[in-house]
Amino acid sequence: MKSHFDVLVIGAGTAGIMVASQMKKRDVNLNIGIIDPANYHYYQPAWTLVGANTYDYEKTKRPMQAMIPAGVKWIKEFAEQFKPEENTVVTKEGNSYTYDYLAVAPGIQLAPELLEGLPEAMDTGMVCSNYTDPNHTWDVLQKFKGGVALFTQPTTPIKCGGAPQKIMYLADDYFRKAGKRDKSTVVFATPGTTIFGVPEIKKTLMEVVDRKDLNLRFGYNLVAVDSKEQIAWYEMADHEKEYNHKDIGIIEDGKRKGIRYDMMHLAPPQSSPDFIRNSPLANDGGWISVDKGTMQHTKYSNVFGLGDAAGLPTAKTGAAIRKQVPIVVENIFRLSASKGLSTKTYNGYSSCPLVTGYGKMVLAEFDYDNNFTPDPKLKQMLVFDSSKESWRLWMLKKYMLPYLYWNKMMKGQDV
Repeated sequence: MKSHFDVLVIGAGTAGIMVASQMKKRDVNLNIGIIDPANYHYYQPAWTLVGANTYDYEKTKRPMQAMIPAGVKWIKEFAEQFKPEENTVVTKEGNSYTYDYLAVAPGIQLAPELLEGLPEAMDTGMVCSNYTDPNHTWDVLQKFKGGVALFTQPTTPIKCGGAPQKIMYLADDYFRKAGKRDKSTVVFATPGTTIFGVPEIKKTLMEVVDRKDLNLRFGYNLVAVDSKEQIAWYEMADHEKEYNHKDIGIIEDGKRKGIRYDMMHLAPPQSSPDFIRNSPLANDGGWISVDKGTMQHTKYSNVFGLGDAAGLPTAKTGAAIRKQVPIVVENIFRLSASKGLSTKTYNGYSSCPLVTGYGKMVLAEFDYDNNFTPDPKLKQMLVFDSSKESWRLWMLKKYMLPYLYWNKMMKGQDV
């Protein structure tokens, strides 16, 4: 079986649905196909709140059929092979689909197998992750009686780089309300060099760290999880340092250090999907090789990459996708009309809503150079400095953003 499309989209996540919706909105006659085998579409930004029992998991998912824009062909198959010289995508089911333009947005895949012992430990006992099962995270927080509460992340790129620390701030709040914080040490171990790369946001987060009496450990490269002994093993980077020292009985084993935990929340290792990494579209790191301004593939001019799988030097967030999609859509329309690429380019904008407790949030918005770039529209919410904790920003996170996502972004409206 072989079908042809004006525009073929790989992936029906945030980026894929937005591209299809915006293109259909501009030209209802476009023949658009989306390849994605998933039964459900998830609003994953709310999973942090689910893990802290302040959002219903069921409200974060909708049937995929309901998400596909009207008039767009949903191909419920697994994309497996790219033949860009032939303008063709082949699926695992053996079907071939040809295109005039290709938008590749398959997202990022979880890869727990990259960490020794993690596949066995994942989502069992006192090991949890909002990336995989936020309901289990809440179970773990409730079962935790005290001791070391370890929050950590891998050395690989991850989606929503702030998520591993957001749940820590919420957990600290919950522990205090439940009367077990005085029996606990909350530890954040990260391979990074700082709590956040944007200076204005870093200042506020360090104030939160001090207020909550959290132990930060930088230069901790997670290499193994021993779920039987409840030890997380790390190799130390040259920039190893500690902030707000706590004696948690670090275990020394040659070049490795072990942290014995009573509960652990982690972001699992993540990678580009296999069918992207092993394709002619990939760069040396396995991500889609695109121009960071135009989103156009560096070799194939009728191919565009966006979202978490794109090889871009910025954070992998839904907010980034919100700014990438209009660039891709405009460029495809211009190319199809035999015009040059748009002079408007993507500047690396990304956003991380950093929940710092129940009812508190900081909104980190930044570009490729880590410049703090707050949205002027925030002033309409009476938020004049989004680098500071705000109840209004919490309301944005919990209520307004999900509404905008389902009812505006997914419908092709610019927000």
